[in-house]
Amino acid sequence: MRGPLAPLRSYGSGVRLLMVNQFAINLGFYMLMPYLAVHLSGTLGMAAWTVGLVLGVRNFSQQGMFLVGGTLADRLGHKPLIVSGLLLRTAGFAALGLVGSLPALLAASAAVGLAGALFNPASRAYLAVEAGERRVEAFALFNVFYQAGILLGPPVGMLLTGADFRLTCLTAAGIFAVLGAVQIRRLPARRPDAAAGRGQGPRPPAPDAAAGRGQGPRPPVLAQWREILGNRPFLLFSTAMAGSYVLSYQVYLALPLEVRRLGGQGPLGTAATAALFAAPGLLTILLQTRVTAWCRARTTSGRALVWGVLAMAAAFVPLLLAPALPLPDGGGWRWLHAAGVPVLAALLLAVGTMVAYPFEMDTLVGLSGDRLVATHYGLYNTVCGIGITVGNLVTGAALDAARAAGAAPLPWLALLALGLLCAGALLAMDRTGRLAPPGRGAPAEPAAA
Repeated sequence: MRGPLAPLRSYGSGVRLLMVNQFAINLGFYMLMPYLAVHLSGTLGMAAWTVGLVLGVRNFSQQGMFLVGGTLADRLGHKPLIVSGLLLRTAGFAALGLVGSLPALLAASAAVGLAGALFNPASRAYLAVEAGERRVEAFALFNVFYQAGILLGPPVGMLLTGADFRLTCLTAAGIFAVLGAVQIRRLPARRPDAAAGRGQGPRPPAPDAAAGRGQGPRPPVLAQWREILGNRPFLLFSTAMAGSYVLSYQVYLALPLEVRRLGGQGPLGTAATAALFAAPGLLTILLQTRVTAWCRARTTSGRALVWGVLAMAAAFVPLLLAPALPLPDGGGWRWLHAAGVPVLAALLLAVGTMVAYPFEMDTLVGLSGDRLVATHYGLYNTVCGIGITVGNLVTGAALDAARAAGAAPLPWLALLALGLLCAGALLAMDRTGRLAPPGRGAPAEPAAA
């Protein structure tokens, strides 16, 4: 039986490097960020509001600058933005471990966020161009490396932070520095305006700085942004998928809170929370490429998106039904109850993401018309980031209010309804032909695994 990474050998060097690149990016990020709040509040003795400010600046600078990062990638080339983002995050991570004043920490946090806004849209657009007609399978494999970095990062960070948080920061910074050097030497340059159309195959290398010469003046940035904002199918798709991201991000908010409510703050609750993150990651690593191949052989991209979001919505059904089960007083049965239902929900969210994600990334390229791909990715990330922020605020408030009123299932019912609404919107778009350009609505050929 072929392993989940077996298809990697069939891609060119650019795709393989981007896969390893994403694994190392997530490894470095998740070995540091889960422990930053403890460092700020414990080691540095900062107040809770300042800790929230430092963390919020990182998120705001990344989400708010995605559109700018994508636009720069389309104008200057994908490789320069990838390299710049990696080097900027090197400096930001090193600074987080070496500075102690609030202004310096805010600057470092902003640099970490801005770095992500630079290399994320560029790397995804590069992958779409490089993979050509195989970009659905490429994004499936990309998600395997993505999840592997998330899975391995926290335990590595825990070991390093146990010695010294500065060691964690400098190690993470070193990872990004090495990545930057490798990209400079090994990542082929690509034309920033290279089409990512299906069936065109990988593009030949071309110096990024030379791209666009002889092609006439480029339209102004604001004109390009107005063009994208006038792309109604793209905006409708972004809005519908933003709702799905609200669902998937409950792994970081509502599900851990539910685990703590059922399992308590002791070792059992900690173990249940660890299982909440480990189980979906392992499932994705093992099954992502097989799930994508299965979907490619049996359905269209649009229908795969619908089924993926429906699976995410179904993740909240076990939480709705859980109050009907008696809650054990303690022992192993209490732990199984505390871990079992939330972990089942997390696994269903992972299944939905596995089904939807590769087709989601591919659909974005199609809706862009194979033009300004990185800019479209950037705006898409911004829309989804806004959706996640608003959704998490509403979900958190709803959880508190519902429990105070003795109506704990209501937030799960609301999340289920949100998932059904998003799936319905995607189904309507698919039926009206808005999810794909002409000629791409037929079922795809079976993937070459």
